Amino acid sequence: MHAKCIVGIFSLFICSHFSFLIPKKSETRLAESESVLDPHSELLLKWRVDYSIEKIQFEIKLLKKAPPFSWFALGFSDRGNFENADVCLLWTDYKGHDHFEDMHSDEAGKLIRDNKQDCKGFYLDSQTRSIFFERFFDTCDSNDYVIEDGTTHVIWSRGIDKLFTSKGLCLSCTSPENRGFIRVRLLTPPAIFKENGLQLHITNNNLKVPSTDTTYWCKVVKLPDFITQTPHHIIQFQSTITRGNEGLVHHMELFYCDADPSLDIPVYEGNCFASNRPEITKTCSKVKAAWAMGAPPFVYPEEAGLPLGGPKNNKYVMLEVHYNNPEMRKDWVDSSGITIHVTANKRRYDAAIMELGLEYTDKMAIPGGQKAFPLSGYCIPQCTGVGIPEHGIIVFGSQLHTHLTGIAVWTRHSRHGVELPLLNKDMHYSTHFQEIRILHKPVQILPGDFLETTCLYNTEDKENATIGGHAITDEMCVNYIHYYPATDLEVCKSAVSNIALENYFKFEQRWDNISISYNSPPRYNYLAIKPWTPLRVNTLNSLYVESPISMQCNKSDGNRFQGDWEGIPIPKITVPLSPEPRLCPDIFNEVE
Repeated sequence: MHAKCIVGIFSLFICSHFSFLIPKKSETRLAESESVLDPHSELLLKWRVDYSIEKIQFEIKLLKKAPPFSWFALGFSDRGNFENADVCLLWTDYKGHDHFEDMHSDEAGKLIRDNKQDCKGFYLDSQTRSIFFERFFDTCDSNDYVIEDGTTHVIWSRGIDKLFTSKGLCLSCTSPENRGFIRVRLLTPPAIFKENGLQLHITNNNLKVPSTDTTYWCKVVKLPDFITQTPHHIIQFQSTITRGNEGLVHHMELFYCDADPSLDIPVYEGNCFASNRPEITKTCSKVKAAWAMGAPPFVYPEEAGLPLGGPKNNKYVMLEVHYNNPEMRKDWVDSSGITIHVTANKRRYDAAIMELGLEYTDKMAIPGGQKAFPLSGYCIPQCTGVGIPEHGIIVFGSQLHTHLTGIAVWTRHSRHGVELPLLNKDMHYSTHFQEIRILHKPVQILPGDFLETTCLYNTEDKENATIGGHAITDEMCVNYIHYYPATDLEVCKSAVSNIALENYFKFEQRWDNISISYNSPPRYNYLAIKPWTPLRVNTLNSLYVESPISMQCNKSDGNRFQGDWEGIPIPKITVPLSPEPRLCPDIFNEVE
């Protein structure tokens, strides 16, 4: 707890800020990060997380080119919307007096003052042009957003309006250039040990960014000879962003081209979805690094590194950059990319990536018109039993993945029917914010463990079914876990069994008179089902949760482990994990 403080706004700032400077006990854990708020890079958001008291200190830094304002709101909402949002508001009244309030917006985006004021430690520093405040992860106030690990949608809005009261101030009524939102992971882990390696910069080169709202730009690069001739370990990676473009570059991924070592991949550079993109570049699909706005450097554990290069592997990688250009400017020039740190002095263990979740197959589908339809993929005890060594593996990172309709992803972990803590969870997931996340606590998975990955999808704007598959308009449900030591098990995913799916289509043909073709792929038959009535939706959901499954229990060479992997019952978690109690701040011990 902080020491007793003198009452008053300025005193609150002095007390709370000095508490961050005082040496902490050994158990204190701090993490820091930052991200630009706006496309023009006029506003910088910095935050410091104190895990010992579950509180975040925010700083909004106004850069020199930021225009003046008389009020500024920073807050949080489920999907970046300005309605039903939680907001901390700074405003100056028409007499020139500053105010700072904890507010929430109604369904029209208009602000209402909270009865309980949980935005604390306000301070306005005119010299550094910064606004400071802090709040707990969970204030236990029904009007406040609970900050959890995973994606947080941070909203901001500003205006020059003269105000006599903050009540009724409309966030969503401001012009587009004076409001926006970003997606960040606020609860980043504390910094860990870093070992300097040889830096390899894989970037665009003075790219004239297309004047479209969203661009996915792909660039195939040949690795240097010293990498292709000698196996190396990746031990760290981070972003390299062109100065001034911090608001333009949304997220990036680096893919390894998984092709024959002797095969040359065309050094294609262009839109990732262009019709002239060479088909062979689609083999560049094995993720080696991924970054999203606000993400700190990804540092591998001291014991492990991710293999890269050597004569037995292909010589090419591909950089994919997502550009966010809502104003459709034509004057953006960018040389951003990813910097990887490599070493030829390989560490004790090879790190590896394992795929959990659903097969990339059209055997699974999401009905149209759904607010939150679930699909689950399973990594069953039989597969971990044959694929994971006796001493187990250590999972230290995770990248959750869906396509455009995914809104939440999580992976449950159980042993002998008893559920253990979640392997990863993101209840505000967005496909536009994908990064490899370091877990706060490494997780040991033993042979015989069971892993269940669930994705929720929103298809309210669609009439027909969205089908599982590789295309961006199809869907996936995957958790790429990063672990060591490497094993032969690379894919542990499932889909509904073939017989169960055939029986489902027979049922739809017989009872709903749907034109099912037994010679056609499942995609055709799913798209023939319409409209998606509640009864049909429930029937499909029952199929997926009650039917036996077909398993992909695959080695890194693509072959399945020996055994019969068809028609297996879905394992049950008999002892679910108890909900974590909410740790409400003791308001009597807080500074008044």
